[in-house]
Amino acid sequence: MARVEVEGTDIVVRLSWWEKIATRHSEVRVPGSVLRGLYLEPDWWRALRGGRGRGTWIPGQLCAGIRPLQKGQDFALVRAGGPVLCLELRRGAPFSRLAISVPDPERAMRALSSLVPRDRLGT
Repeated sequence: MARVEVEGTDIVVRLSWWEKIATRHSEVRVPGSVLRGLYLEPDWWRALRGGRGRGTWIPGQLCAGIRPLQKGQDFALVRAGGPVLCLELRRGAPFSRLAISVPDPERAMRALSSLVPRDRLGT
């Protein structure tokens, strides 16, 4: 299962071998300075926006890959049935949002919370 970690000043999404195949990415790395908001979405399907793009999509079970938006794109690795860690990113970042199902979303939020502007935590 994917892990979201802070490495130096970067946020890194580490993927298992099958997640790399499903998303067509080896890892996702963004500077911590582009993080503008962080929250847990309890309903996995609400974390998804945009259309189906490059990746693997199994209706009602898995959304993995790039989801194009009118302005930009989201990276999603979302499994049905659990909460989703959502990272809202600033304009100019490679993605508008990262939506990731992780094994321990509360722990991931604690690890990332120091990078979030104080007025945007939990929104």
